[in-house]
Amino acid sequence: MDDQTMFALLVDLHRDGARQGPGSDDETLRALDLTRLDKAAELRVADIGCGTGASTLALAGRLPGARIVAVDLFPEFLDILLERARAAGCSGRIETRAASMDALPFAADSLDLIWSEGAIYNMGFSRGIAAWRPLLRPGGVIAVSEITWLRPDPPEEIGRHWHAEYPEIATAAEKIVILERAGYDLLGYLVLPSTNWIDNYYEPTEERIPAFLERHAGRPEAAAVVGMERREIDLYRRYQDWFGYGFYVARKR
Repeated sequence: MDDQTMFALLVDLHRDGARQGPGSDDETLRALDLTRLDKAAELRVADIGCGTGASTLALAGRLPGARIVAVDLFPEFLDILLERARAAGCSGRIETRAASMDALPFAADSLDLIWSEGAIYNMGFSRGIAAWRPLLRPGGVIAVSEITWLRPDPPEEIGRHWHAEYPEIATAAEKIVILERAGYDLLGYLVLPSTNWIDNYYEPTEERIPAFLERHAGRPEAAAVVGMERREIDLYRRYQDWFGYGFYVARKR
């Protein structure tokens, strides 16, 4: 299956989900508290890989003076985000940009806060935090959730899977060293609970699969996408004690 077909099918499967990855408003706001930013200030914020806007809207609700630019590669997600922002009464403070995260439309030293939930893996953690650092003002903050080993020496099956899918997976201690070497000081770290994966992401995805397969009846590519999703869900359910999302919050040095 070519990338264009796969991305189109994944967008179709996930566009009606409240979230396109594990997370929750509660954990978004917990991570925001770790930034130590003045929540009433006129902050300039970028939410990178925002999907349909769950984290964007949570941030907008807690940061009444902020201007948020929500960035995603897929315009279909951004259209839904704008609909949700209008319904929430905060569309005047949110802009959307369809752009790749490795070619962001921001000037150097222009952002107070860079936010990215479950998306930096598309660039790789090390490359992403290095590429985005110049966009932050002095003392600006980055907050990213990133796939992380919760325990060392994982079982062979899950270790083989993640080292093939994302070789940069590492423990929190290793990720924090990378942040510090890249010119950041850690402000805080938290781990997303399993409910953020199962209740908020995987179970809603499973509920959408029958309608997705019906829309794409007879297409082997759609069946392949579903197979990939079900494999991922099965691995998480069996190995959730070993891996998850760590949320890293750090200040530009």
